[in-house]
Amino acid sequence: MTSLLSLLLLILLTLSSVESKTFWADVAALKEFKNSVDAKSITPGSCLSSWDFSVDPCDGLSGETFTCGFRCDTVVSGSGRVTDLSLDHAGYSGSLSSVSFNFPYLQSLDLSGNYFSGPLPHSLSNLTRLTSLYLSENSFSGSIPASLGSMSALEELLLDNNRLSGSVPASFNNLSSLKRLEIQLNNISGGFPDLTSLKNLNYLDASDNQISGRVPALLPGSLVQISMRNNLMEGTIPESFSNLTSLEVVDLSHNELSGSVPSFIFTHQTLQQLTLSFNGFTSLDSPYYSPSGLPSELISVDLSNNQIRGSLPLFMGLLPKLSALSLENNSFSGMIPTQYVWKTVSPGSNFAAFQRLLLGGNFLFGVVPSPLMALKPGSANVQLAGNCFSWCPATVFFCQGQEQRTVTECRKFSRVIP
Repeated sequence: MTSLLSLLLLILLTLSSVESKTFWADVAALKEFKNSVDAKSITPGSCLSSWDFSVDPCDGLSGETFTCGFRCDTVVSGSGRVTDLSLDHAGYSGSLSSVSFNFPYLQSLDLSGNYFSGPLPHSLSNLTRLTSLYLSENSFSGSIPASLGSMSALEELLLDNNRLSGSVPASFNNLSSLKRLEIQLNNISGGFPDLTSLKNLNYLDASDNQISGRVPALLPGSLVQISMRNNLMEGTIPESFSNLTSLEVVDLSHNELSGSVPSFIFTHQTLQQLTLSFNGFTSLDSPYYSPSGLPSELISVDLSNNQIRGSLPLFMGLLPKLSALSLENNSFSGMIPTQYVWKTVSPGSNFAAFQRLLLGGNFLFGVVPSPLMALKPGSANVQLAGNCFSWCPATVFFCQGQEQRTVTECRKFSRVIP
């Protein structure tokens, strides 16, 4: 009789294991995760509202339960393993600090666009196969766990739009597979760590924080875009940027940079967009150039709202691909260079035309060149208002928006005006 009961029990266990498509530990991990979410934030029709554990999770994906929020794959031993956990933007809230994240086969975790709060869980480092971690647009707070630096398979790390504070962990230099790092719109402070080991990193956005110190010099040569606007960085652009041979976009606007903009940045071999507005630069270092032009890939340069003095830089009119130049709200003086005029009205076959030329709010004087006066509205976005020109009436479209400066103001910058 005992042996018969044992046989029946074995058969039941066998049938149970065959019928269950989800590995038991993944079921437990899904239950733990759902239980950590504030029940009041789980609304009807949301993904989590369909998670009914009376049904096998991986078996219910095609029915009315477990309709969304994760993906199962048969990875090993015929059991379904959770490989993707991606919630909808349904306004979920709660703290995840105590969740174990025991999903050994998880490759992607997306909790973005919700209201999760509290510290980032240290247990995220348990996800050793994770390649994408999206925690954007939540209310996570506290420091970034150094343990995240052990996630060597991670390719995309998005922590932007939270309330994170403290510094960027030095352990991030161990994220050898990382391609994209977004930590913008937080309260991150301090200097920036060495990231030179991240040979695959191509996108870095650390804007809208409180990062201080010098512009990071220890960055990988693979970077294509660097955005660190609206921080507290000082100094100027480091010479090491010339070694970033894939760099196309640099945005360091709204910082406390000062001194001179180095000449090498204007002839960088790959750079297309340079934004340094709203800083404290006082001068530009001119690269060597000939009348035939400069070797440069720059398409857009924005140096507006600094404190740059002197004549308008002639070399800007010789950058062959430059079509957008903003130098407004500085302290430039002198006359508009001929190179600027012809690049706007008739650039020739080897030069891109200025589609945007913003020179307003300076101390430029003399006569507005006649080819510019002949421009029609809509032909090019030109702005010359707020200067010291002898004649720039508000009836001309590029003189509108700000009155010309007074003679008293202009006398400080021009010996021509009596």
